[in-house]
Amino acid sequence: MTKSTQTAARFVAAIFMAVLGMQAAAEDFTTRSGGPSEKQMLARSGATPAEGLAFVRPVLTGVLYRAGFKGGDKSRTGLSSSQRTQLCEAGFSGAYYADFGKNTDYGTTSCGSGTLDYQSARSSRPSAVMKSVHDRITGGGGPVLVHCMWGVHASGALSAMALVQFCGWSEARAKAYWNEARNGAPCSGGCDAWINSKFDKFKLDPALTISAAQQAAVCPK
Repeated sequence: MTKSTQTAARFVAAIFMAVLGMQAAAEDFTTRSGGPSEKQMLARSGATPAEGLAFVRPVLTGVLYRAGFKGGDKSRTGLSSSQRTQLCEAGFSGAYYADFGKNTDYGTTSCGSGTLDYQSARSSRPSAVMKSVHDRITGGGGPVLVHCMWGVHASGALSAMALVQFCGWSEARAKAYWNEARNGAPCSGGCDAWINSKFDKFKLDPALTISAAQQAAVCPK
C-alpha cells in the first residue's frame, strides 16, 4: 500500500468513525446538555429509541420526550414488549400512555441497563406525569416518554404543560407550541376548545419548582 493510499484509508476511517459518533450522539436520549431547539421540538422524523414509534420529539432534554405510533394504535394495546425493552435499553426509566390505552397491559420491564415503568396517564389529570418528570430532574434517573395514539394531541398537551411547569413558559406560548406540533391534525370540537379544556385542569404546582441551573440543562433554547 502506497503512502497516499494509506493516508486516504486513514481519512476514510476517520470520517466513518465521526459518522458513527454523530449517530451515537443523536441517539443519546439521556444527556442533559441544554434544552432542545425549536426545530428539534417540531421535527417530524429523527432518532427513535424504539421501532414503530412516530414523531419522537424532545421536550426537556434528557428528561422528557413525546411520541406516537406509526399508523396509530387502533387496538389501544400500547407499547409492545419489544418496544418497552428497547426503551429500557436506550436509558428510559418511565413511559406513559396518555388517554387511549384501555387495552394495555402496564407494568415494569427490566433490561441490562435498568428498568422501565410503564403506566397510564390522562391529559386532563397531569399531576402524576409532572411529579414523575420532577423526580427525574431533581433526583436523576433515565428520561420519561409520554405517548398517545398518534403523538399529536394528548402527548402534546402533557408536554406543553411540562413546559409551563418547569421552564416558565406562559400558557399562551405552550398552547401555541401544542398547536404547531399537532401537524395540522383535526380536533373533536375544535382545537382551541380542546387544548383549553385540558389546561383548565392544569395548575402550577409550587412543590415542583426547579432551579435555574436545572432549567438551563433541560429547557428549550
